[in-house]
Amino acid sequence: MILLLNLLLCLACDPATPTVPTLQSDTVMVEIETERGAIRVLLEQGKAPRTVANFLKYVDGGQYRDGSFYRTVTPENQPDDSIRIEVIQGGADTLQSGVEALPPIAMESTLETGLRHEDGTISMARREPDSATHMFFITIGDQPELDYGGARNPDGMGFAAFGRVVEGMEVVREIQALPADGQLLETPVRIVDIRRVPPS
Repeated sequence: MILLLNLLLCLACDPATPTVPTLQSDTVMVEIETERGAIRVLLEQGKAPRTVANFLKYVDGGQYRDGSFYRTVTPENQPDDSIRIEVIQGGADTLQSGVEALPPIAMESTLETGLRHEDGTISMARREPDSATHMFFITIGDQPELDYGGARNPDGMGFAAFGRVVEGMEVVREIQALPADGQLLETPVRIVDIRRVPPS
């Protein structure tokens, strides 16, 4: 019995024994439940801690509940933009629900985080740098012009990417293809809720 115990302890200490990476402290999984289906997103807490913490404040406070995806950007509906992108944009319903936006956060650019606006990236919407609150967007296809140094914004700061879709890109594409008046969806897609979920 003692010999068996020592053998087990030895195996547990063997540096050649594979170990399971502990990503939980670096990433957080959330599910965006929409009336069109669910979108699972892995948030890069270790790379973009400030942006993820801000997003999770809205998630944990239930402030995205009954929000919506209300904007679709396609190659066809940007006639005045020389740099064209593809995204859907959503956020809390601050007008109808009485939800107040939290103070804006300092921007974590892609230069700082090392993240990129690739297919399925979630990122914070903003006007000026350091002005993001609750609105976010999800990219369709790679969008390098949204990274630091990209030409979509005249300031060249890009946007604050903070995670990526791991399930449900078909829902994102379905929302992008819905009828729109310009870039505003004719019928916004309701966000039933956004909640934390265990990693899949």
